[in-house]
Amino acid sequence: MSRLSSTGDAPAALASDHLREGLIDRLRSAIGDALLDSHLVPGADVWVRVRTDAWRATGIALRDQLGMDYFCYLSAIDWMPSPFGRGEEDPTAEAPERDDTIRQGYAGGETRFQLLARVVSSTAHVGINIKADVPESMTVESWVTAYAGANWHEREAWEMFGINFAGHPDLRHMYLPTEFEGFPLRKDFPLLARLVKPWPGIADVEPMPGGGDDEEGGE
Repeated sequence: MSRLSSTGDAPAALASDHLREGLIDRLRSAIGDALLDSHLVPGADVWVRVRTDAWRATGIALRDQLGMDYFCYLSAIDWMPSPFGRGEEDPTAEAPERDDTIRQGYAGGETRFQLLARVVSSTAHVGINIKADVPESMTVESWVTAYAGANWHEREAWEMFGINFAGHPDLRHMYLPTEFEGFPLRKDFPLLARLVKPWPGIADVEPMPGGGDDEEGGE
């Protein structure tokens, strides 16, 4: 009978994952040294980081050479810790000392902003996560010519993070007014409503009926 938890025994070594290992090898064969790093969790998933100047070429290689025919999503990550702390912290209390170290997660990185996309093979039933650093110019090549579905996702990343996609046919606002200033999904964008009233619920907790001061006039 297998155990669901361990009380201190060393975990068994994870089995190899030839399917996902093969994806990494095939992508490396397609784009060469533009594949910078990878992270594989056997039986679960794989992450690959590629050079920024090979971002579009990677998308095409994934589609044409690795059979990744299903586009899941494309977005961005701001790895900078929020200077405002967490939403559940009390803004009236003294700010705690915070660690502002930027850590780029699986497969590493060198920049504050990174692109993240996921594509899947509908025949092999396996997916791959692709990352790339966003340079100081905040401009990368569009994936629209590789995956048409990236159109909407790139517009959102442009609007919310300020990342430009060279070659995108129609970068324009989807959610925000045209005159809106700033990029709401950047960690240093001040969400003023959160600063006035923390979320969730620290300053917005209603008393339970019949409790505390509400007991006046009760039985």
